[in-house]
Amino acid sequence: MPRRTRHHALFDKLRTPRRLPGFLKAASVCALIAGLLSPLAQTPAAAAASNDYCGGQCSDILPPGENGNATLAQILLNQAFGTQPSHAEDQLGPYANLATGYSTLTDAKINTFFNDASFGVASSQVASTESPAGRSDVTIVRDKATGVPHITGTTRYGTEFGAGYAAAEDRLWLMDVFRHVGRGQLTSFAGGVASNQGLEQEFYRNAPYTEADLQAQIDNAIANNGARGQQALADANAYLDGINSYIDASDSGRYFPGEYVLTGHKDSITNAGTIDHFKITDLVALASVIGTLFGSGGGGEVNNAISLLAAQEQYGVTEGTKVWESFRERNDPEAVLTVHDGKSFPYGTKPASPQGEALPDAGSVTTEPLVYNATGTGADQSASAASAAATATALSSAKRGMSNALVVSGKYTASGHPIAVFGPQTGYFAPQLLMLQEIQGPGISARGASFAGLSMYVELGRGQDYSWSATTSGQDIIDSFAVELCQDDYHYLYHGTCTAMDKVEQTNSWKPTTADGTAAGSYTMRVWKTKYGPVEYRATVGGKKVAYTTLRSSYMHEADSIIGFQMLNDPSYVNSPQTFQSAVQHINYTFNWFYADSSHTAYYNSGNNPVRASGVDPEFPVWGQAAYEWQNWDPTTNTADYTPASQHPQSIDQDYYVSWNNKQALDYTTASWGDGSVHRGNLLDDRVKKLVAAGGVTRSSLVKAMADASLTDLRAEDVVPDLLKVINSSTVTDSTAAAAVSKIQTWLTAGGKRTETSAGSKTYANSDAIRILDAWWPLLVKAEFQPGLGSDLYTAFTANLPVDEAPWAAHGPTGSHAGSSFQYGWWSYVDKDIRSVLGQSVSGPLAEQYCGGGSLSSCRDILISTLKTAAGTSASTVYPGDSLCSAGDQWCADSIVQRTLGGIKHYNISWQNRPTFQQVVEYTSHR
Repeated sequence: MPRRTRHHALFDKLRTPRRLPGFLKAASVCALIAGLLSPLAQTPAAAAASNDYCGGQCSDILPPGENGNATLAQILLNQAFGTQPSHAEDQLGPYANLATGYSTLTDAKINTFFNDASFGVASSQVASTESPAGRSDVTIVRDKATGVPHITGTTRYGTEFGAGYAAAEDRLWLMDVFRHVGRGQLTSFAGGVASNQGLEQEFYRNAPYTEADLQAQIDNAIANNGARGQQALADANAYLDGINSYIDASDSGRYFPGEYVLTGHKDSITNAGTIDHFKITDLVALASVIGTLFGSGGGGEVNNAISLLAAQEQYGVTEGTKVWESFRERNDPEAVLTVHDGKSFPYGTKPASPQGEALPDAGSVTTEPLVYNATGTGADQSASAASAAATATALSSAKRGMSNALVVSGKYTASGHPIAVFGPQTGYFAPQLLMLQEIQGPGISARGASFAGLSMYVELGRGQDYSWSATTSGQDIIDSFAVELCQDDYHYLYHGTCTAMDKVEQTNSWKPTTADGTAAGSYTMRVWKTKYGPVEYRATVGGKKVAYTTLRSSYMHEADSIIGFQMLNDPSYVNSPQTFQSAVQHINYTFNWFYADSSHTAYYNSGNNPVRASGVDPEFPVWGQAAYEWQNWDPTTNTADYTPASQHPQSIDQDYYVSWNNKQALDYTTASWGDGSVHRGNLLDDRVKKLVAAGGVTRSSLVKAMADASLTDLRAEDVVPDLLKVINSSTVTDSTAAAAVSKIQTWLTAGGKRTETSAGSKTYANSDAIRILDAWWPLLVKAEFQPGLGSDLYTAFTANLPVDEAPWAAHGPTGSHAGSSFQYGWWSYVDKDIRSVLGQSVSGPLAEQYCGGGSLSSCRDILISTLKTAAGTSASTVYPGDSLCSAGDQWCADSIVQRTLGGIKHYNISWQNRPTFQQVVEYTSHR
């Protein structure tokens, strides 16, 4: 019998309330439900039509379903019988089915796998209509198909009130969870399970805001944005009023989310307990989580320094620096580009003569502790492991923001209108982090997805005659400064004056609940803040004690981007590619933005890119001194000079655009490593380039290109063929190796995909070849590179860039079973090195040859030896199993799970590497 899934902290340990012994009995559940169900009567009504220029050719999808709230009765039914609340899971099946259904896709079948994203709801498709809180200036219509709220207001206040009310109807519990994550208070709110500890620690380390900090961000954002700032404040307050109105109504009506009972915040019998109202600083706390997770490129300077020093120790200063730069691939000539017309946008480039570098003394770096005074389960082994993992993720330059985009100019489509298939890859959760909605009101006209609790505007979606989306870009807006200590470990020199660090603390405690049985525990998270940002490491530089701080340009500016989103929702503002680019320039997070209307396409890279002092290399820490600060930096407000809009990668009406978190443009350096000759962006670029060359692109053909890439193993398509060339450079006489080569070649001939033999089989075609490659890759990388690099440098480089990111591996804060794969890995290094050994031309080669020391025969021996080891590695060793999957279950190991953030669980689906929320659009006309 398959084991129950335990996907996420909050409800991993959800079990029967203590009065029910051990398991749920049907009679007991029914008795509970009889007293808990209280459905609201809702009357169907017609929906008003809206201006829609998409001609029925806009579609979207967001699994598992729109409804992310569940009463206690519904949670108990789900736990006992697997039943789902209405619209909690109805988008999961269509989303999953594309993996096996895309090969025969036509335009007419698109909405078999996507929702109709037209404005409004046909009268025959109206499921319910409500006027929240009895208001006469707003209605919320929900459609029968998906239960998406279509909010229509006659006043601006009413519109935003309705948006807040609908958000709470669909995501109240999730919103509450993430306002506590953003404040570093998750364990006290939802339980002390180790993964909850790790989650709150990761975000608190990056954004240790006080209440005053949160309010200051609101005040500054409003003060600096004139009338739009005032409108944003009014919108936010109306939105909050809507949320709080629903809280009051659901509390008095006793249909609030059941998780409040299961976590001890409400009593199911007496209704005692409270659900705290939301306040405006909660929105900033929520925004800080989203911005940190998906929109803050940079960091990793200390790790870069450690690997540079290791390279110089291994090879000497001159050659070691060359080796380091070749692995860093700041501006690799073979990297796939989003702006591929040859235009250069220099940013983050290596200075001719670096100034102010503060590299640590070898072996002196220690990570700044975050957790103090831990007791109980706050101090056990699981907690320590979670804390270490959270720290590694928080301090890495490899942010796990994802997403992809495929956009084709009308010049190359069958209709003559542009086509886009795009969306954010935000992991898979239940309820989902994003929610769908349509908002129509004075100055607002949009449909699409928004992060729960921040849905006063549509953040990714469509307007009346245009659509937009984003991918994480990752350019460097975070720098590390070395501040020299004075007096003690908590004072530092600032402009020559010994200055005290500020101590910020958050103390959390927890006890067992029905939802989380983790034993009682507590700890204090403590961050030391300087004017240059929070302290992340301590070390010595030239024998002097220093603290390394982290300063990002969006720190203390989490609220600023609201203006850009307001503009995107305003039909009077966005009416062209140029006005779209103008709108997203007001978003300070690091994103790639894409646009399509009936005639034009556009792209723009957003973010507050600081103008660094002359000679500063953003790859490494610099001294915290006036000479090396950002130009015109004001520590009080954390503002500085930023590169002008003209210097950000951008384009209008290029033949096509692709993005899968790859390099944006020539000379534009991203903070994370791995922008080389092989990147998952190649999977999109190769396919779209072929479509454009042939012409006549349709919505279905572009979806097929995306879907085909989403099932392809990047290593198999772009690296393994050259590995086989080395192996086959002589006849393979070893029977084990020959059999493995034959299996892998058969798989490559079939397309190198990780896909089921048939829909629902839960078994991969060519499963043995996939197992062999999964086992082989880490073995061959280590055998290829470690002898030449040496153990210390190899280890340091793997800290900069992990060797692999296969579908079954964990992915930072989005965890395992997260879909997104092949974003970070050593495939480019292997590709360049193997091609070099084969004598092929390599642009931007590694500084040395590694496989077999450059000898083809020695390299071949290494590959065959590791291949034989991999071929003999059992599936149960390659896929060791977890709480969801038995050891050796390859399909399950790869499968996507909606990680539970609440009480409702869902089935796992076959692996796809695609956006969580996705649009397919082709506009037929324009205003």
